[in-house]
Amino acid sequence: MKLSNTLLVVVVAIASVGLTVAVRADTVNARCDVYPKGEDRASSSALCTFSQRQGVVGIQLKNGKRYDLRPVGNNPDNYRDQNGRAAYRQSGLGDKGQIYRLATESIYVYWDTAPYGQTSSNGNSGDTMAAAPEVGTTVSRLRDLVGARAGQAENTIKQRGYRFVKAKPQGDAVYSNWQESKTSYCVIIRTSQ
Repeated sequence: MKLSNTLLVVVVAIASVGLTVAVRADTVNARCDVYPKGEDRASSSALCTFSQRQGVVGIQLKNGKRYDLRPVGNNPDNYRDQNGRAAYRQSGLGDKGQIYRLATESIYVYWDTAPYGQTSSNGNSGDTMAAAPEVGTTVSRLRDLVGARAGQAENTIKQRGYRFVKAKPQGDAVYSNWQESKTSYCVIIRTSQ
């Protein structure tokens, strides 16, 4: 009797450890780009967490916004969001991630978090990852160049470890893309008269 009770305790302990690992395995760190409906430019791009349990998808953005999508019907790509509005998963990223189309925005979830200083997406890096700035914010290392003359700013940007990628005129301004060699972060610099 004592041996069977001991065996039962060991089996329950092993099962509990296995259950804990299973719950942890379905949440991963990812990169999420959020596009307002109908826009081709992301309003934000940052690390996020992606979870899926029994078909229910959870996306937690770094800014605190959360999306909970529950499957509906027989199609595994149809969902309802936390407000009861229709949402669906769209293919298009292959094994690089997933796209979720919601009522007012689209969320592109990418599994590769390396551009944000994280080497794996297993969720164990936690607080050690370096977060990139939100889209549309001035990069702190370049803040002193706002309002500077184009030639002066360009030389300073190069000295700070950025390399020129491309430039595109739009309206009365030119938008140039630069990539920081150390982190692979990209910045867009608007130059105008």
